[in-house]
Amino acid sequence: MAFEFHSDWVTYFKQQYENSKNFVLPFIAANKNIGPATKVMEIGCGEGGVLKAFTDLGCHVVGVDLSPARVKMAEAFMESEIKSGLAKFIAKNIYDVDFQHDFAGYFDVIILKDSIEHIPEQEKIIAQLHKYVAKDGVIFFGFPPWYMPFGGHQQIAKHKLLSKLPYYHLLPVWLYKPLLKAFGEPEPVITELLEIKETGISIERFERICKKTGFEIVAKDHYLINPIYRYKFNLSPKKQVKLIQNIPFLRNFLTTCVYYLISPKQK
Repeated sequence: MAFEFHSDWVTYFKQQYENSKNFVLPFIAANKNIGPATKVMEIGCGEGGVLKAFTDLGCHVVGVDLSPARVKMAEAFMESEIKSGLAKFIAKNIYDVDFQHDFAGYFDVIILKDSIEHIPEQEKIIAQLHKYVAKDGVIFFGFPPWYMPFGGHQQIAKHKLLSKLPYYHLLPVWLYKPLLKAFGEPEPVITELLEIKETGISIERFERICKKTGFEIVAKDHYLINPIYRYKFNLSPKKQVKLIQNIPFLRNFLTTCVYYLISPKQK
């Protein structure tokens, strides 16, 4: 694989933890008090690295992922936090009735980091979050806009050139799929890249969905250089300039990552 940290889960866990501690948590904490009484859920938690930064502060966290294998890894990485009662990991769909019953209005903070761009029916899942977030709670989203240089997640490609080539995910499917095949990409990788092409989300569409589903934007940060690129490309994080950030559509092509904090509109 072009980026070896994806195959080294210990390293990947540590990088997600550091990124969460240095960027995600401070962004949330600037707008919401975080401490031992805070209840946090991450949807698409993977190996749990993001949540580790919150358990360090004594938060009680729940990680949810559809992959039982990744939940098992999270349980291994966070064994001490689980034993102390700070962490719980669940391989389940948040639409399940029993999940809704157990966690209705429960969470002060909900996190979807690098998740929303993988989820079909994005309006449906964002609306669903009303069921789990407390009335004064907040929801964090971090995602790469679809039109940005690597919005197609082409870094997962096996071929070294394809993993580092920007913007080609914007090709129409009838060109994109044959290109992936021509470079020898395995079928599972092609399938995943095509699925992301179906679910990629722009900044404008995300903001429209938030408004339509009864949420208001509390805070946002747009990055010219995604903080996680410190590990992928050895680049220092850099926020997007305000001029570009305020130009609809164009900003999607030049912004590699956005952070949003939303909350339920108060009636």
